[in-house]
Formats: sequence, structure tokens, C-alpha cells
Amino acid sequence: MEEQPGLSDQYRTASPWPVFVALGLALSEVGVFIGLFPVAVFGLVLFGGSIAGILTESGYTDRPWPTLLAVGGILASLAIGIALVQVPMADITLANVGEGELLTRLVAVVVAGVVMTAMGGVASILEQTSA
Repeated sequence: MEEQPGLSDQYRTASPWPVFVALGLALSEVGVFIGLFPVAVFGLVLFGGSIAGILTESGYTDRPWPTLLAVGGILASLAIGIALVQVPMADITLANVGEGELLTRLVAVVVAGVVMTAMGGVASILEQTSA
């Protein structure tokens, strides 16, 4: 008689992705709301990568790269849209990135979106050329 009926050694019992989703979300919130640029970028990249990983593991997508491209594009587009609506056009310069709190936070989100989009794009290209 089996001690744990219905469980097999070939299946994992837990996924690591929810921990990374939660950690990425927490780091991104801390980084964006407190204004810590590197923490915000790292947290958002970790969050987006974890979303891509969990969707791939659960079978909703075949590869994580299109999801990473989509999450990065959505983040960058939303941040640019908010910047265009909330920040005066005269204040959107590289010199004002460290000074204005909102602009600095939005730039962190745009940078994270660009990093995710670049990672997803490069990985997709490399995957297609190696196949």
C-alpha cells in the first residue's frame, strides 16, 4: 500500500515561480515608490521574467520570450504615456532625471521595460538562429 496515493516521483510538488513573482513585485514597489533606481529596475525585470516563467511552466505559452517582450513593452508604453500626461514637456530632459521624483521613477520603469524587451528580443533571435 502506498503512503501517498496519487503522488509520483516524476512530478514536482511545488513551483519556484510564485516566490520570484512576489519578490520582484515587492522590490519593484520599494524601488519605484522610494525612488531607488537600481532596485526598481531589478525588481521590475525580476517580476516580468517571473511572469514569463510561470506562464511557460504552466503551459500557457511555449516559450517565455514573447511574454517577456509583451511585459516589457507594456511597462515602457505605460510609463511613457504617464510621463507625457503628468510631466510638463519642458521638464522631460536628461538633466532633470535625477531631480524630479516622478520623472526619475518613470525613467526607471521605462529602463526596466527596455531591458525586458531587449532580453526577450535577443533570446528570440538566438533561439531562431540556433534551431
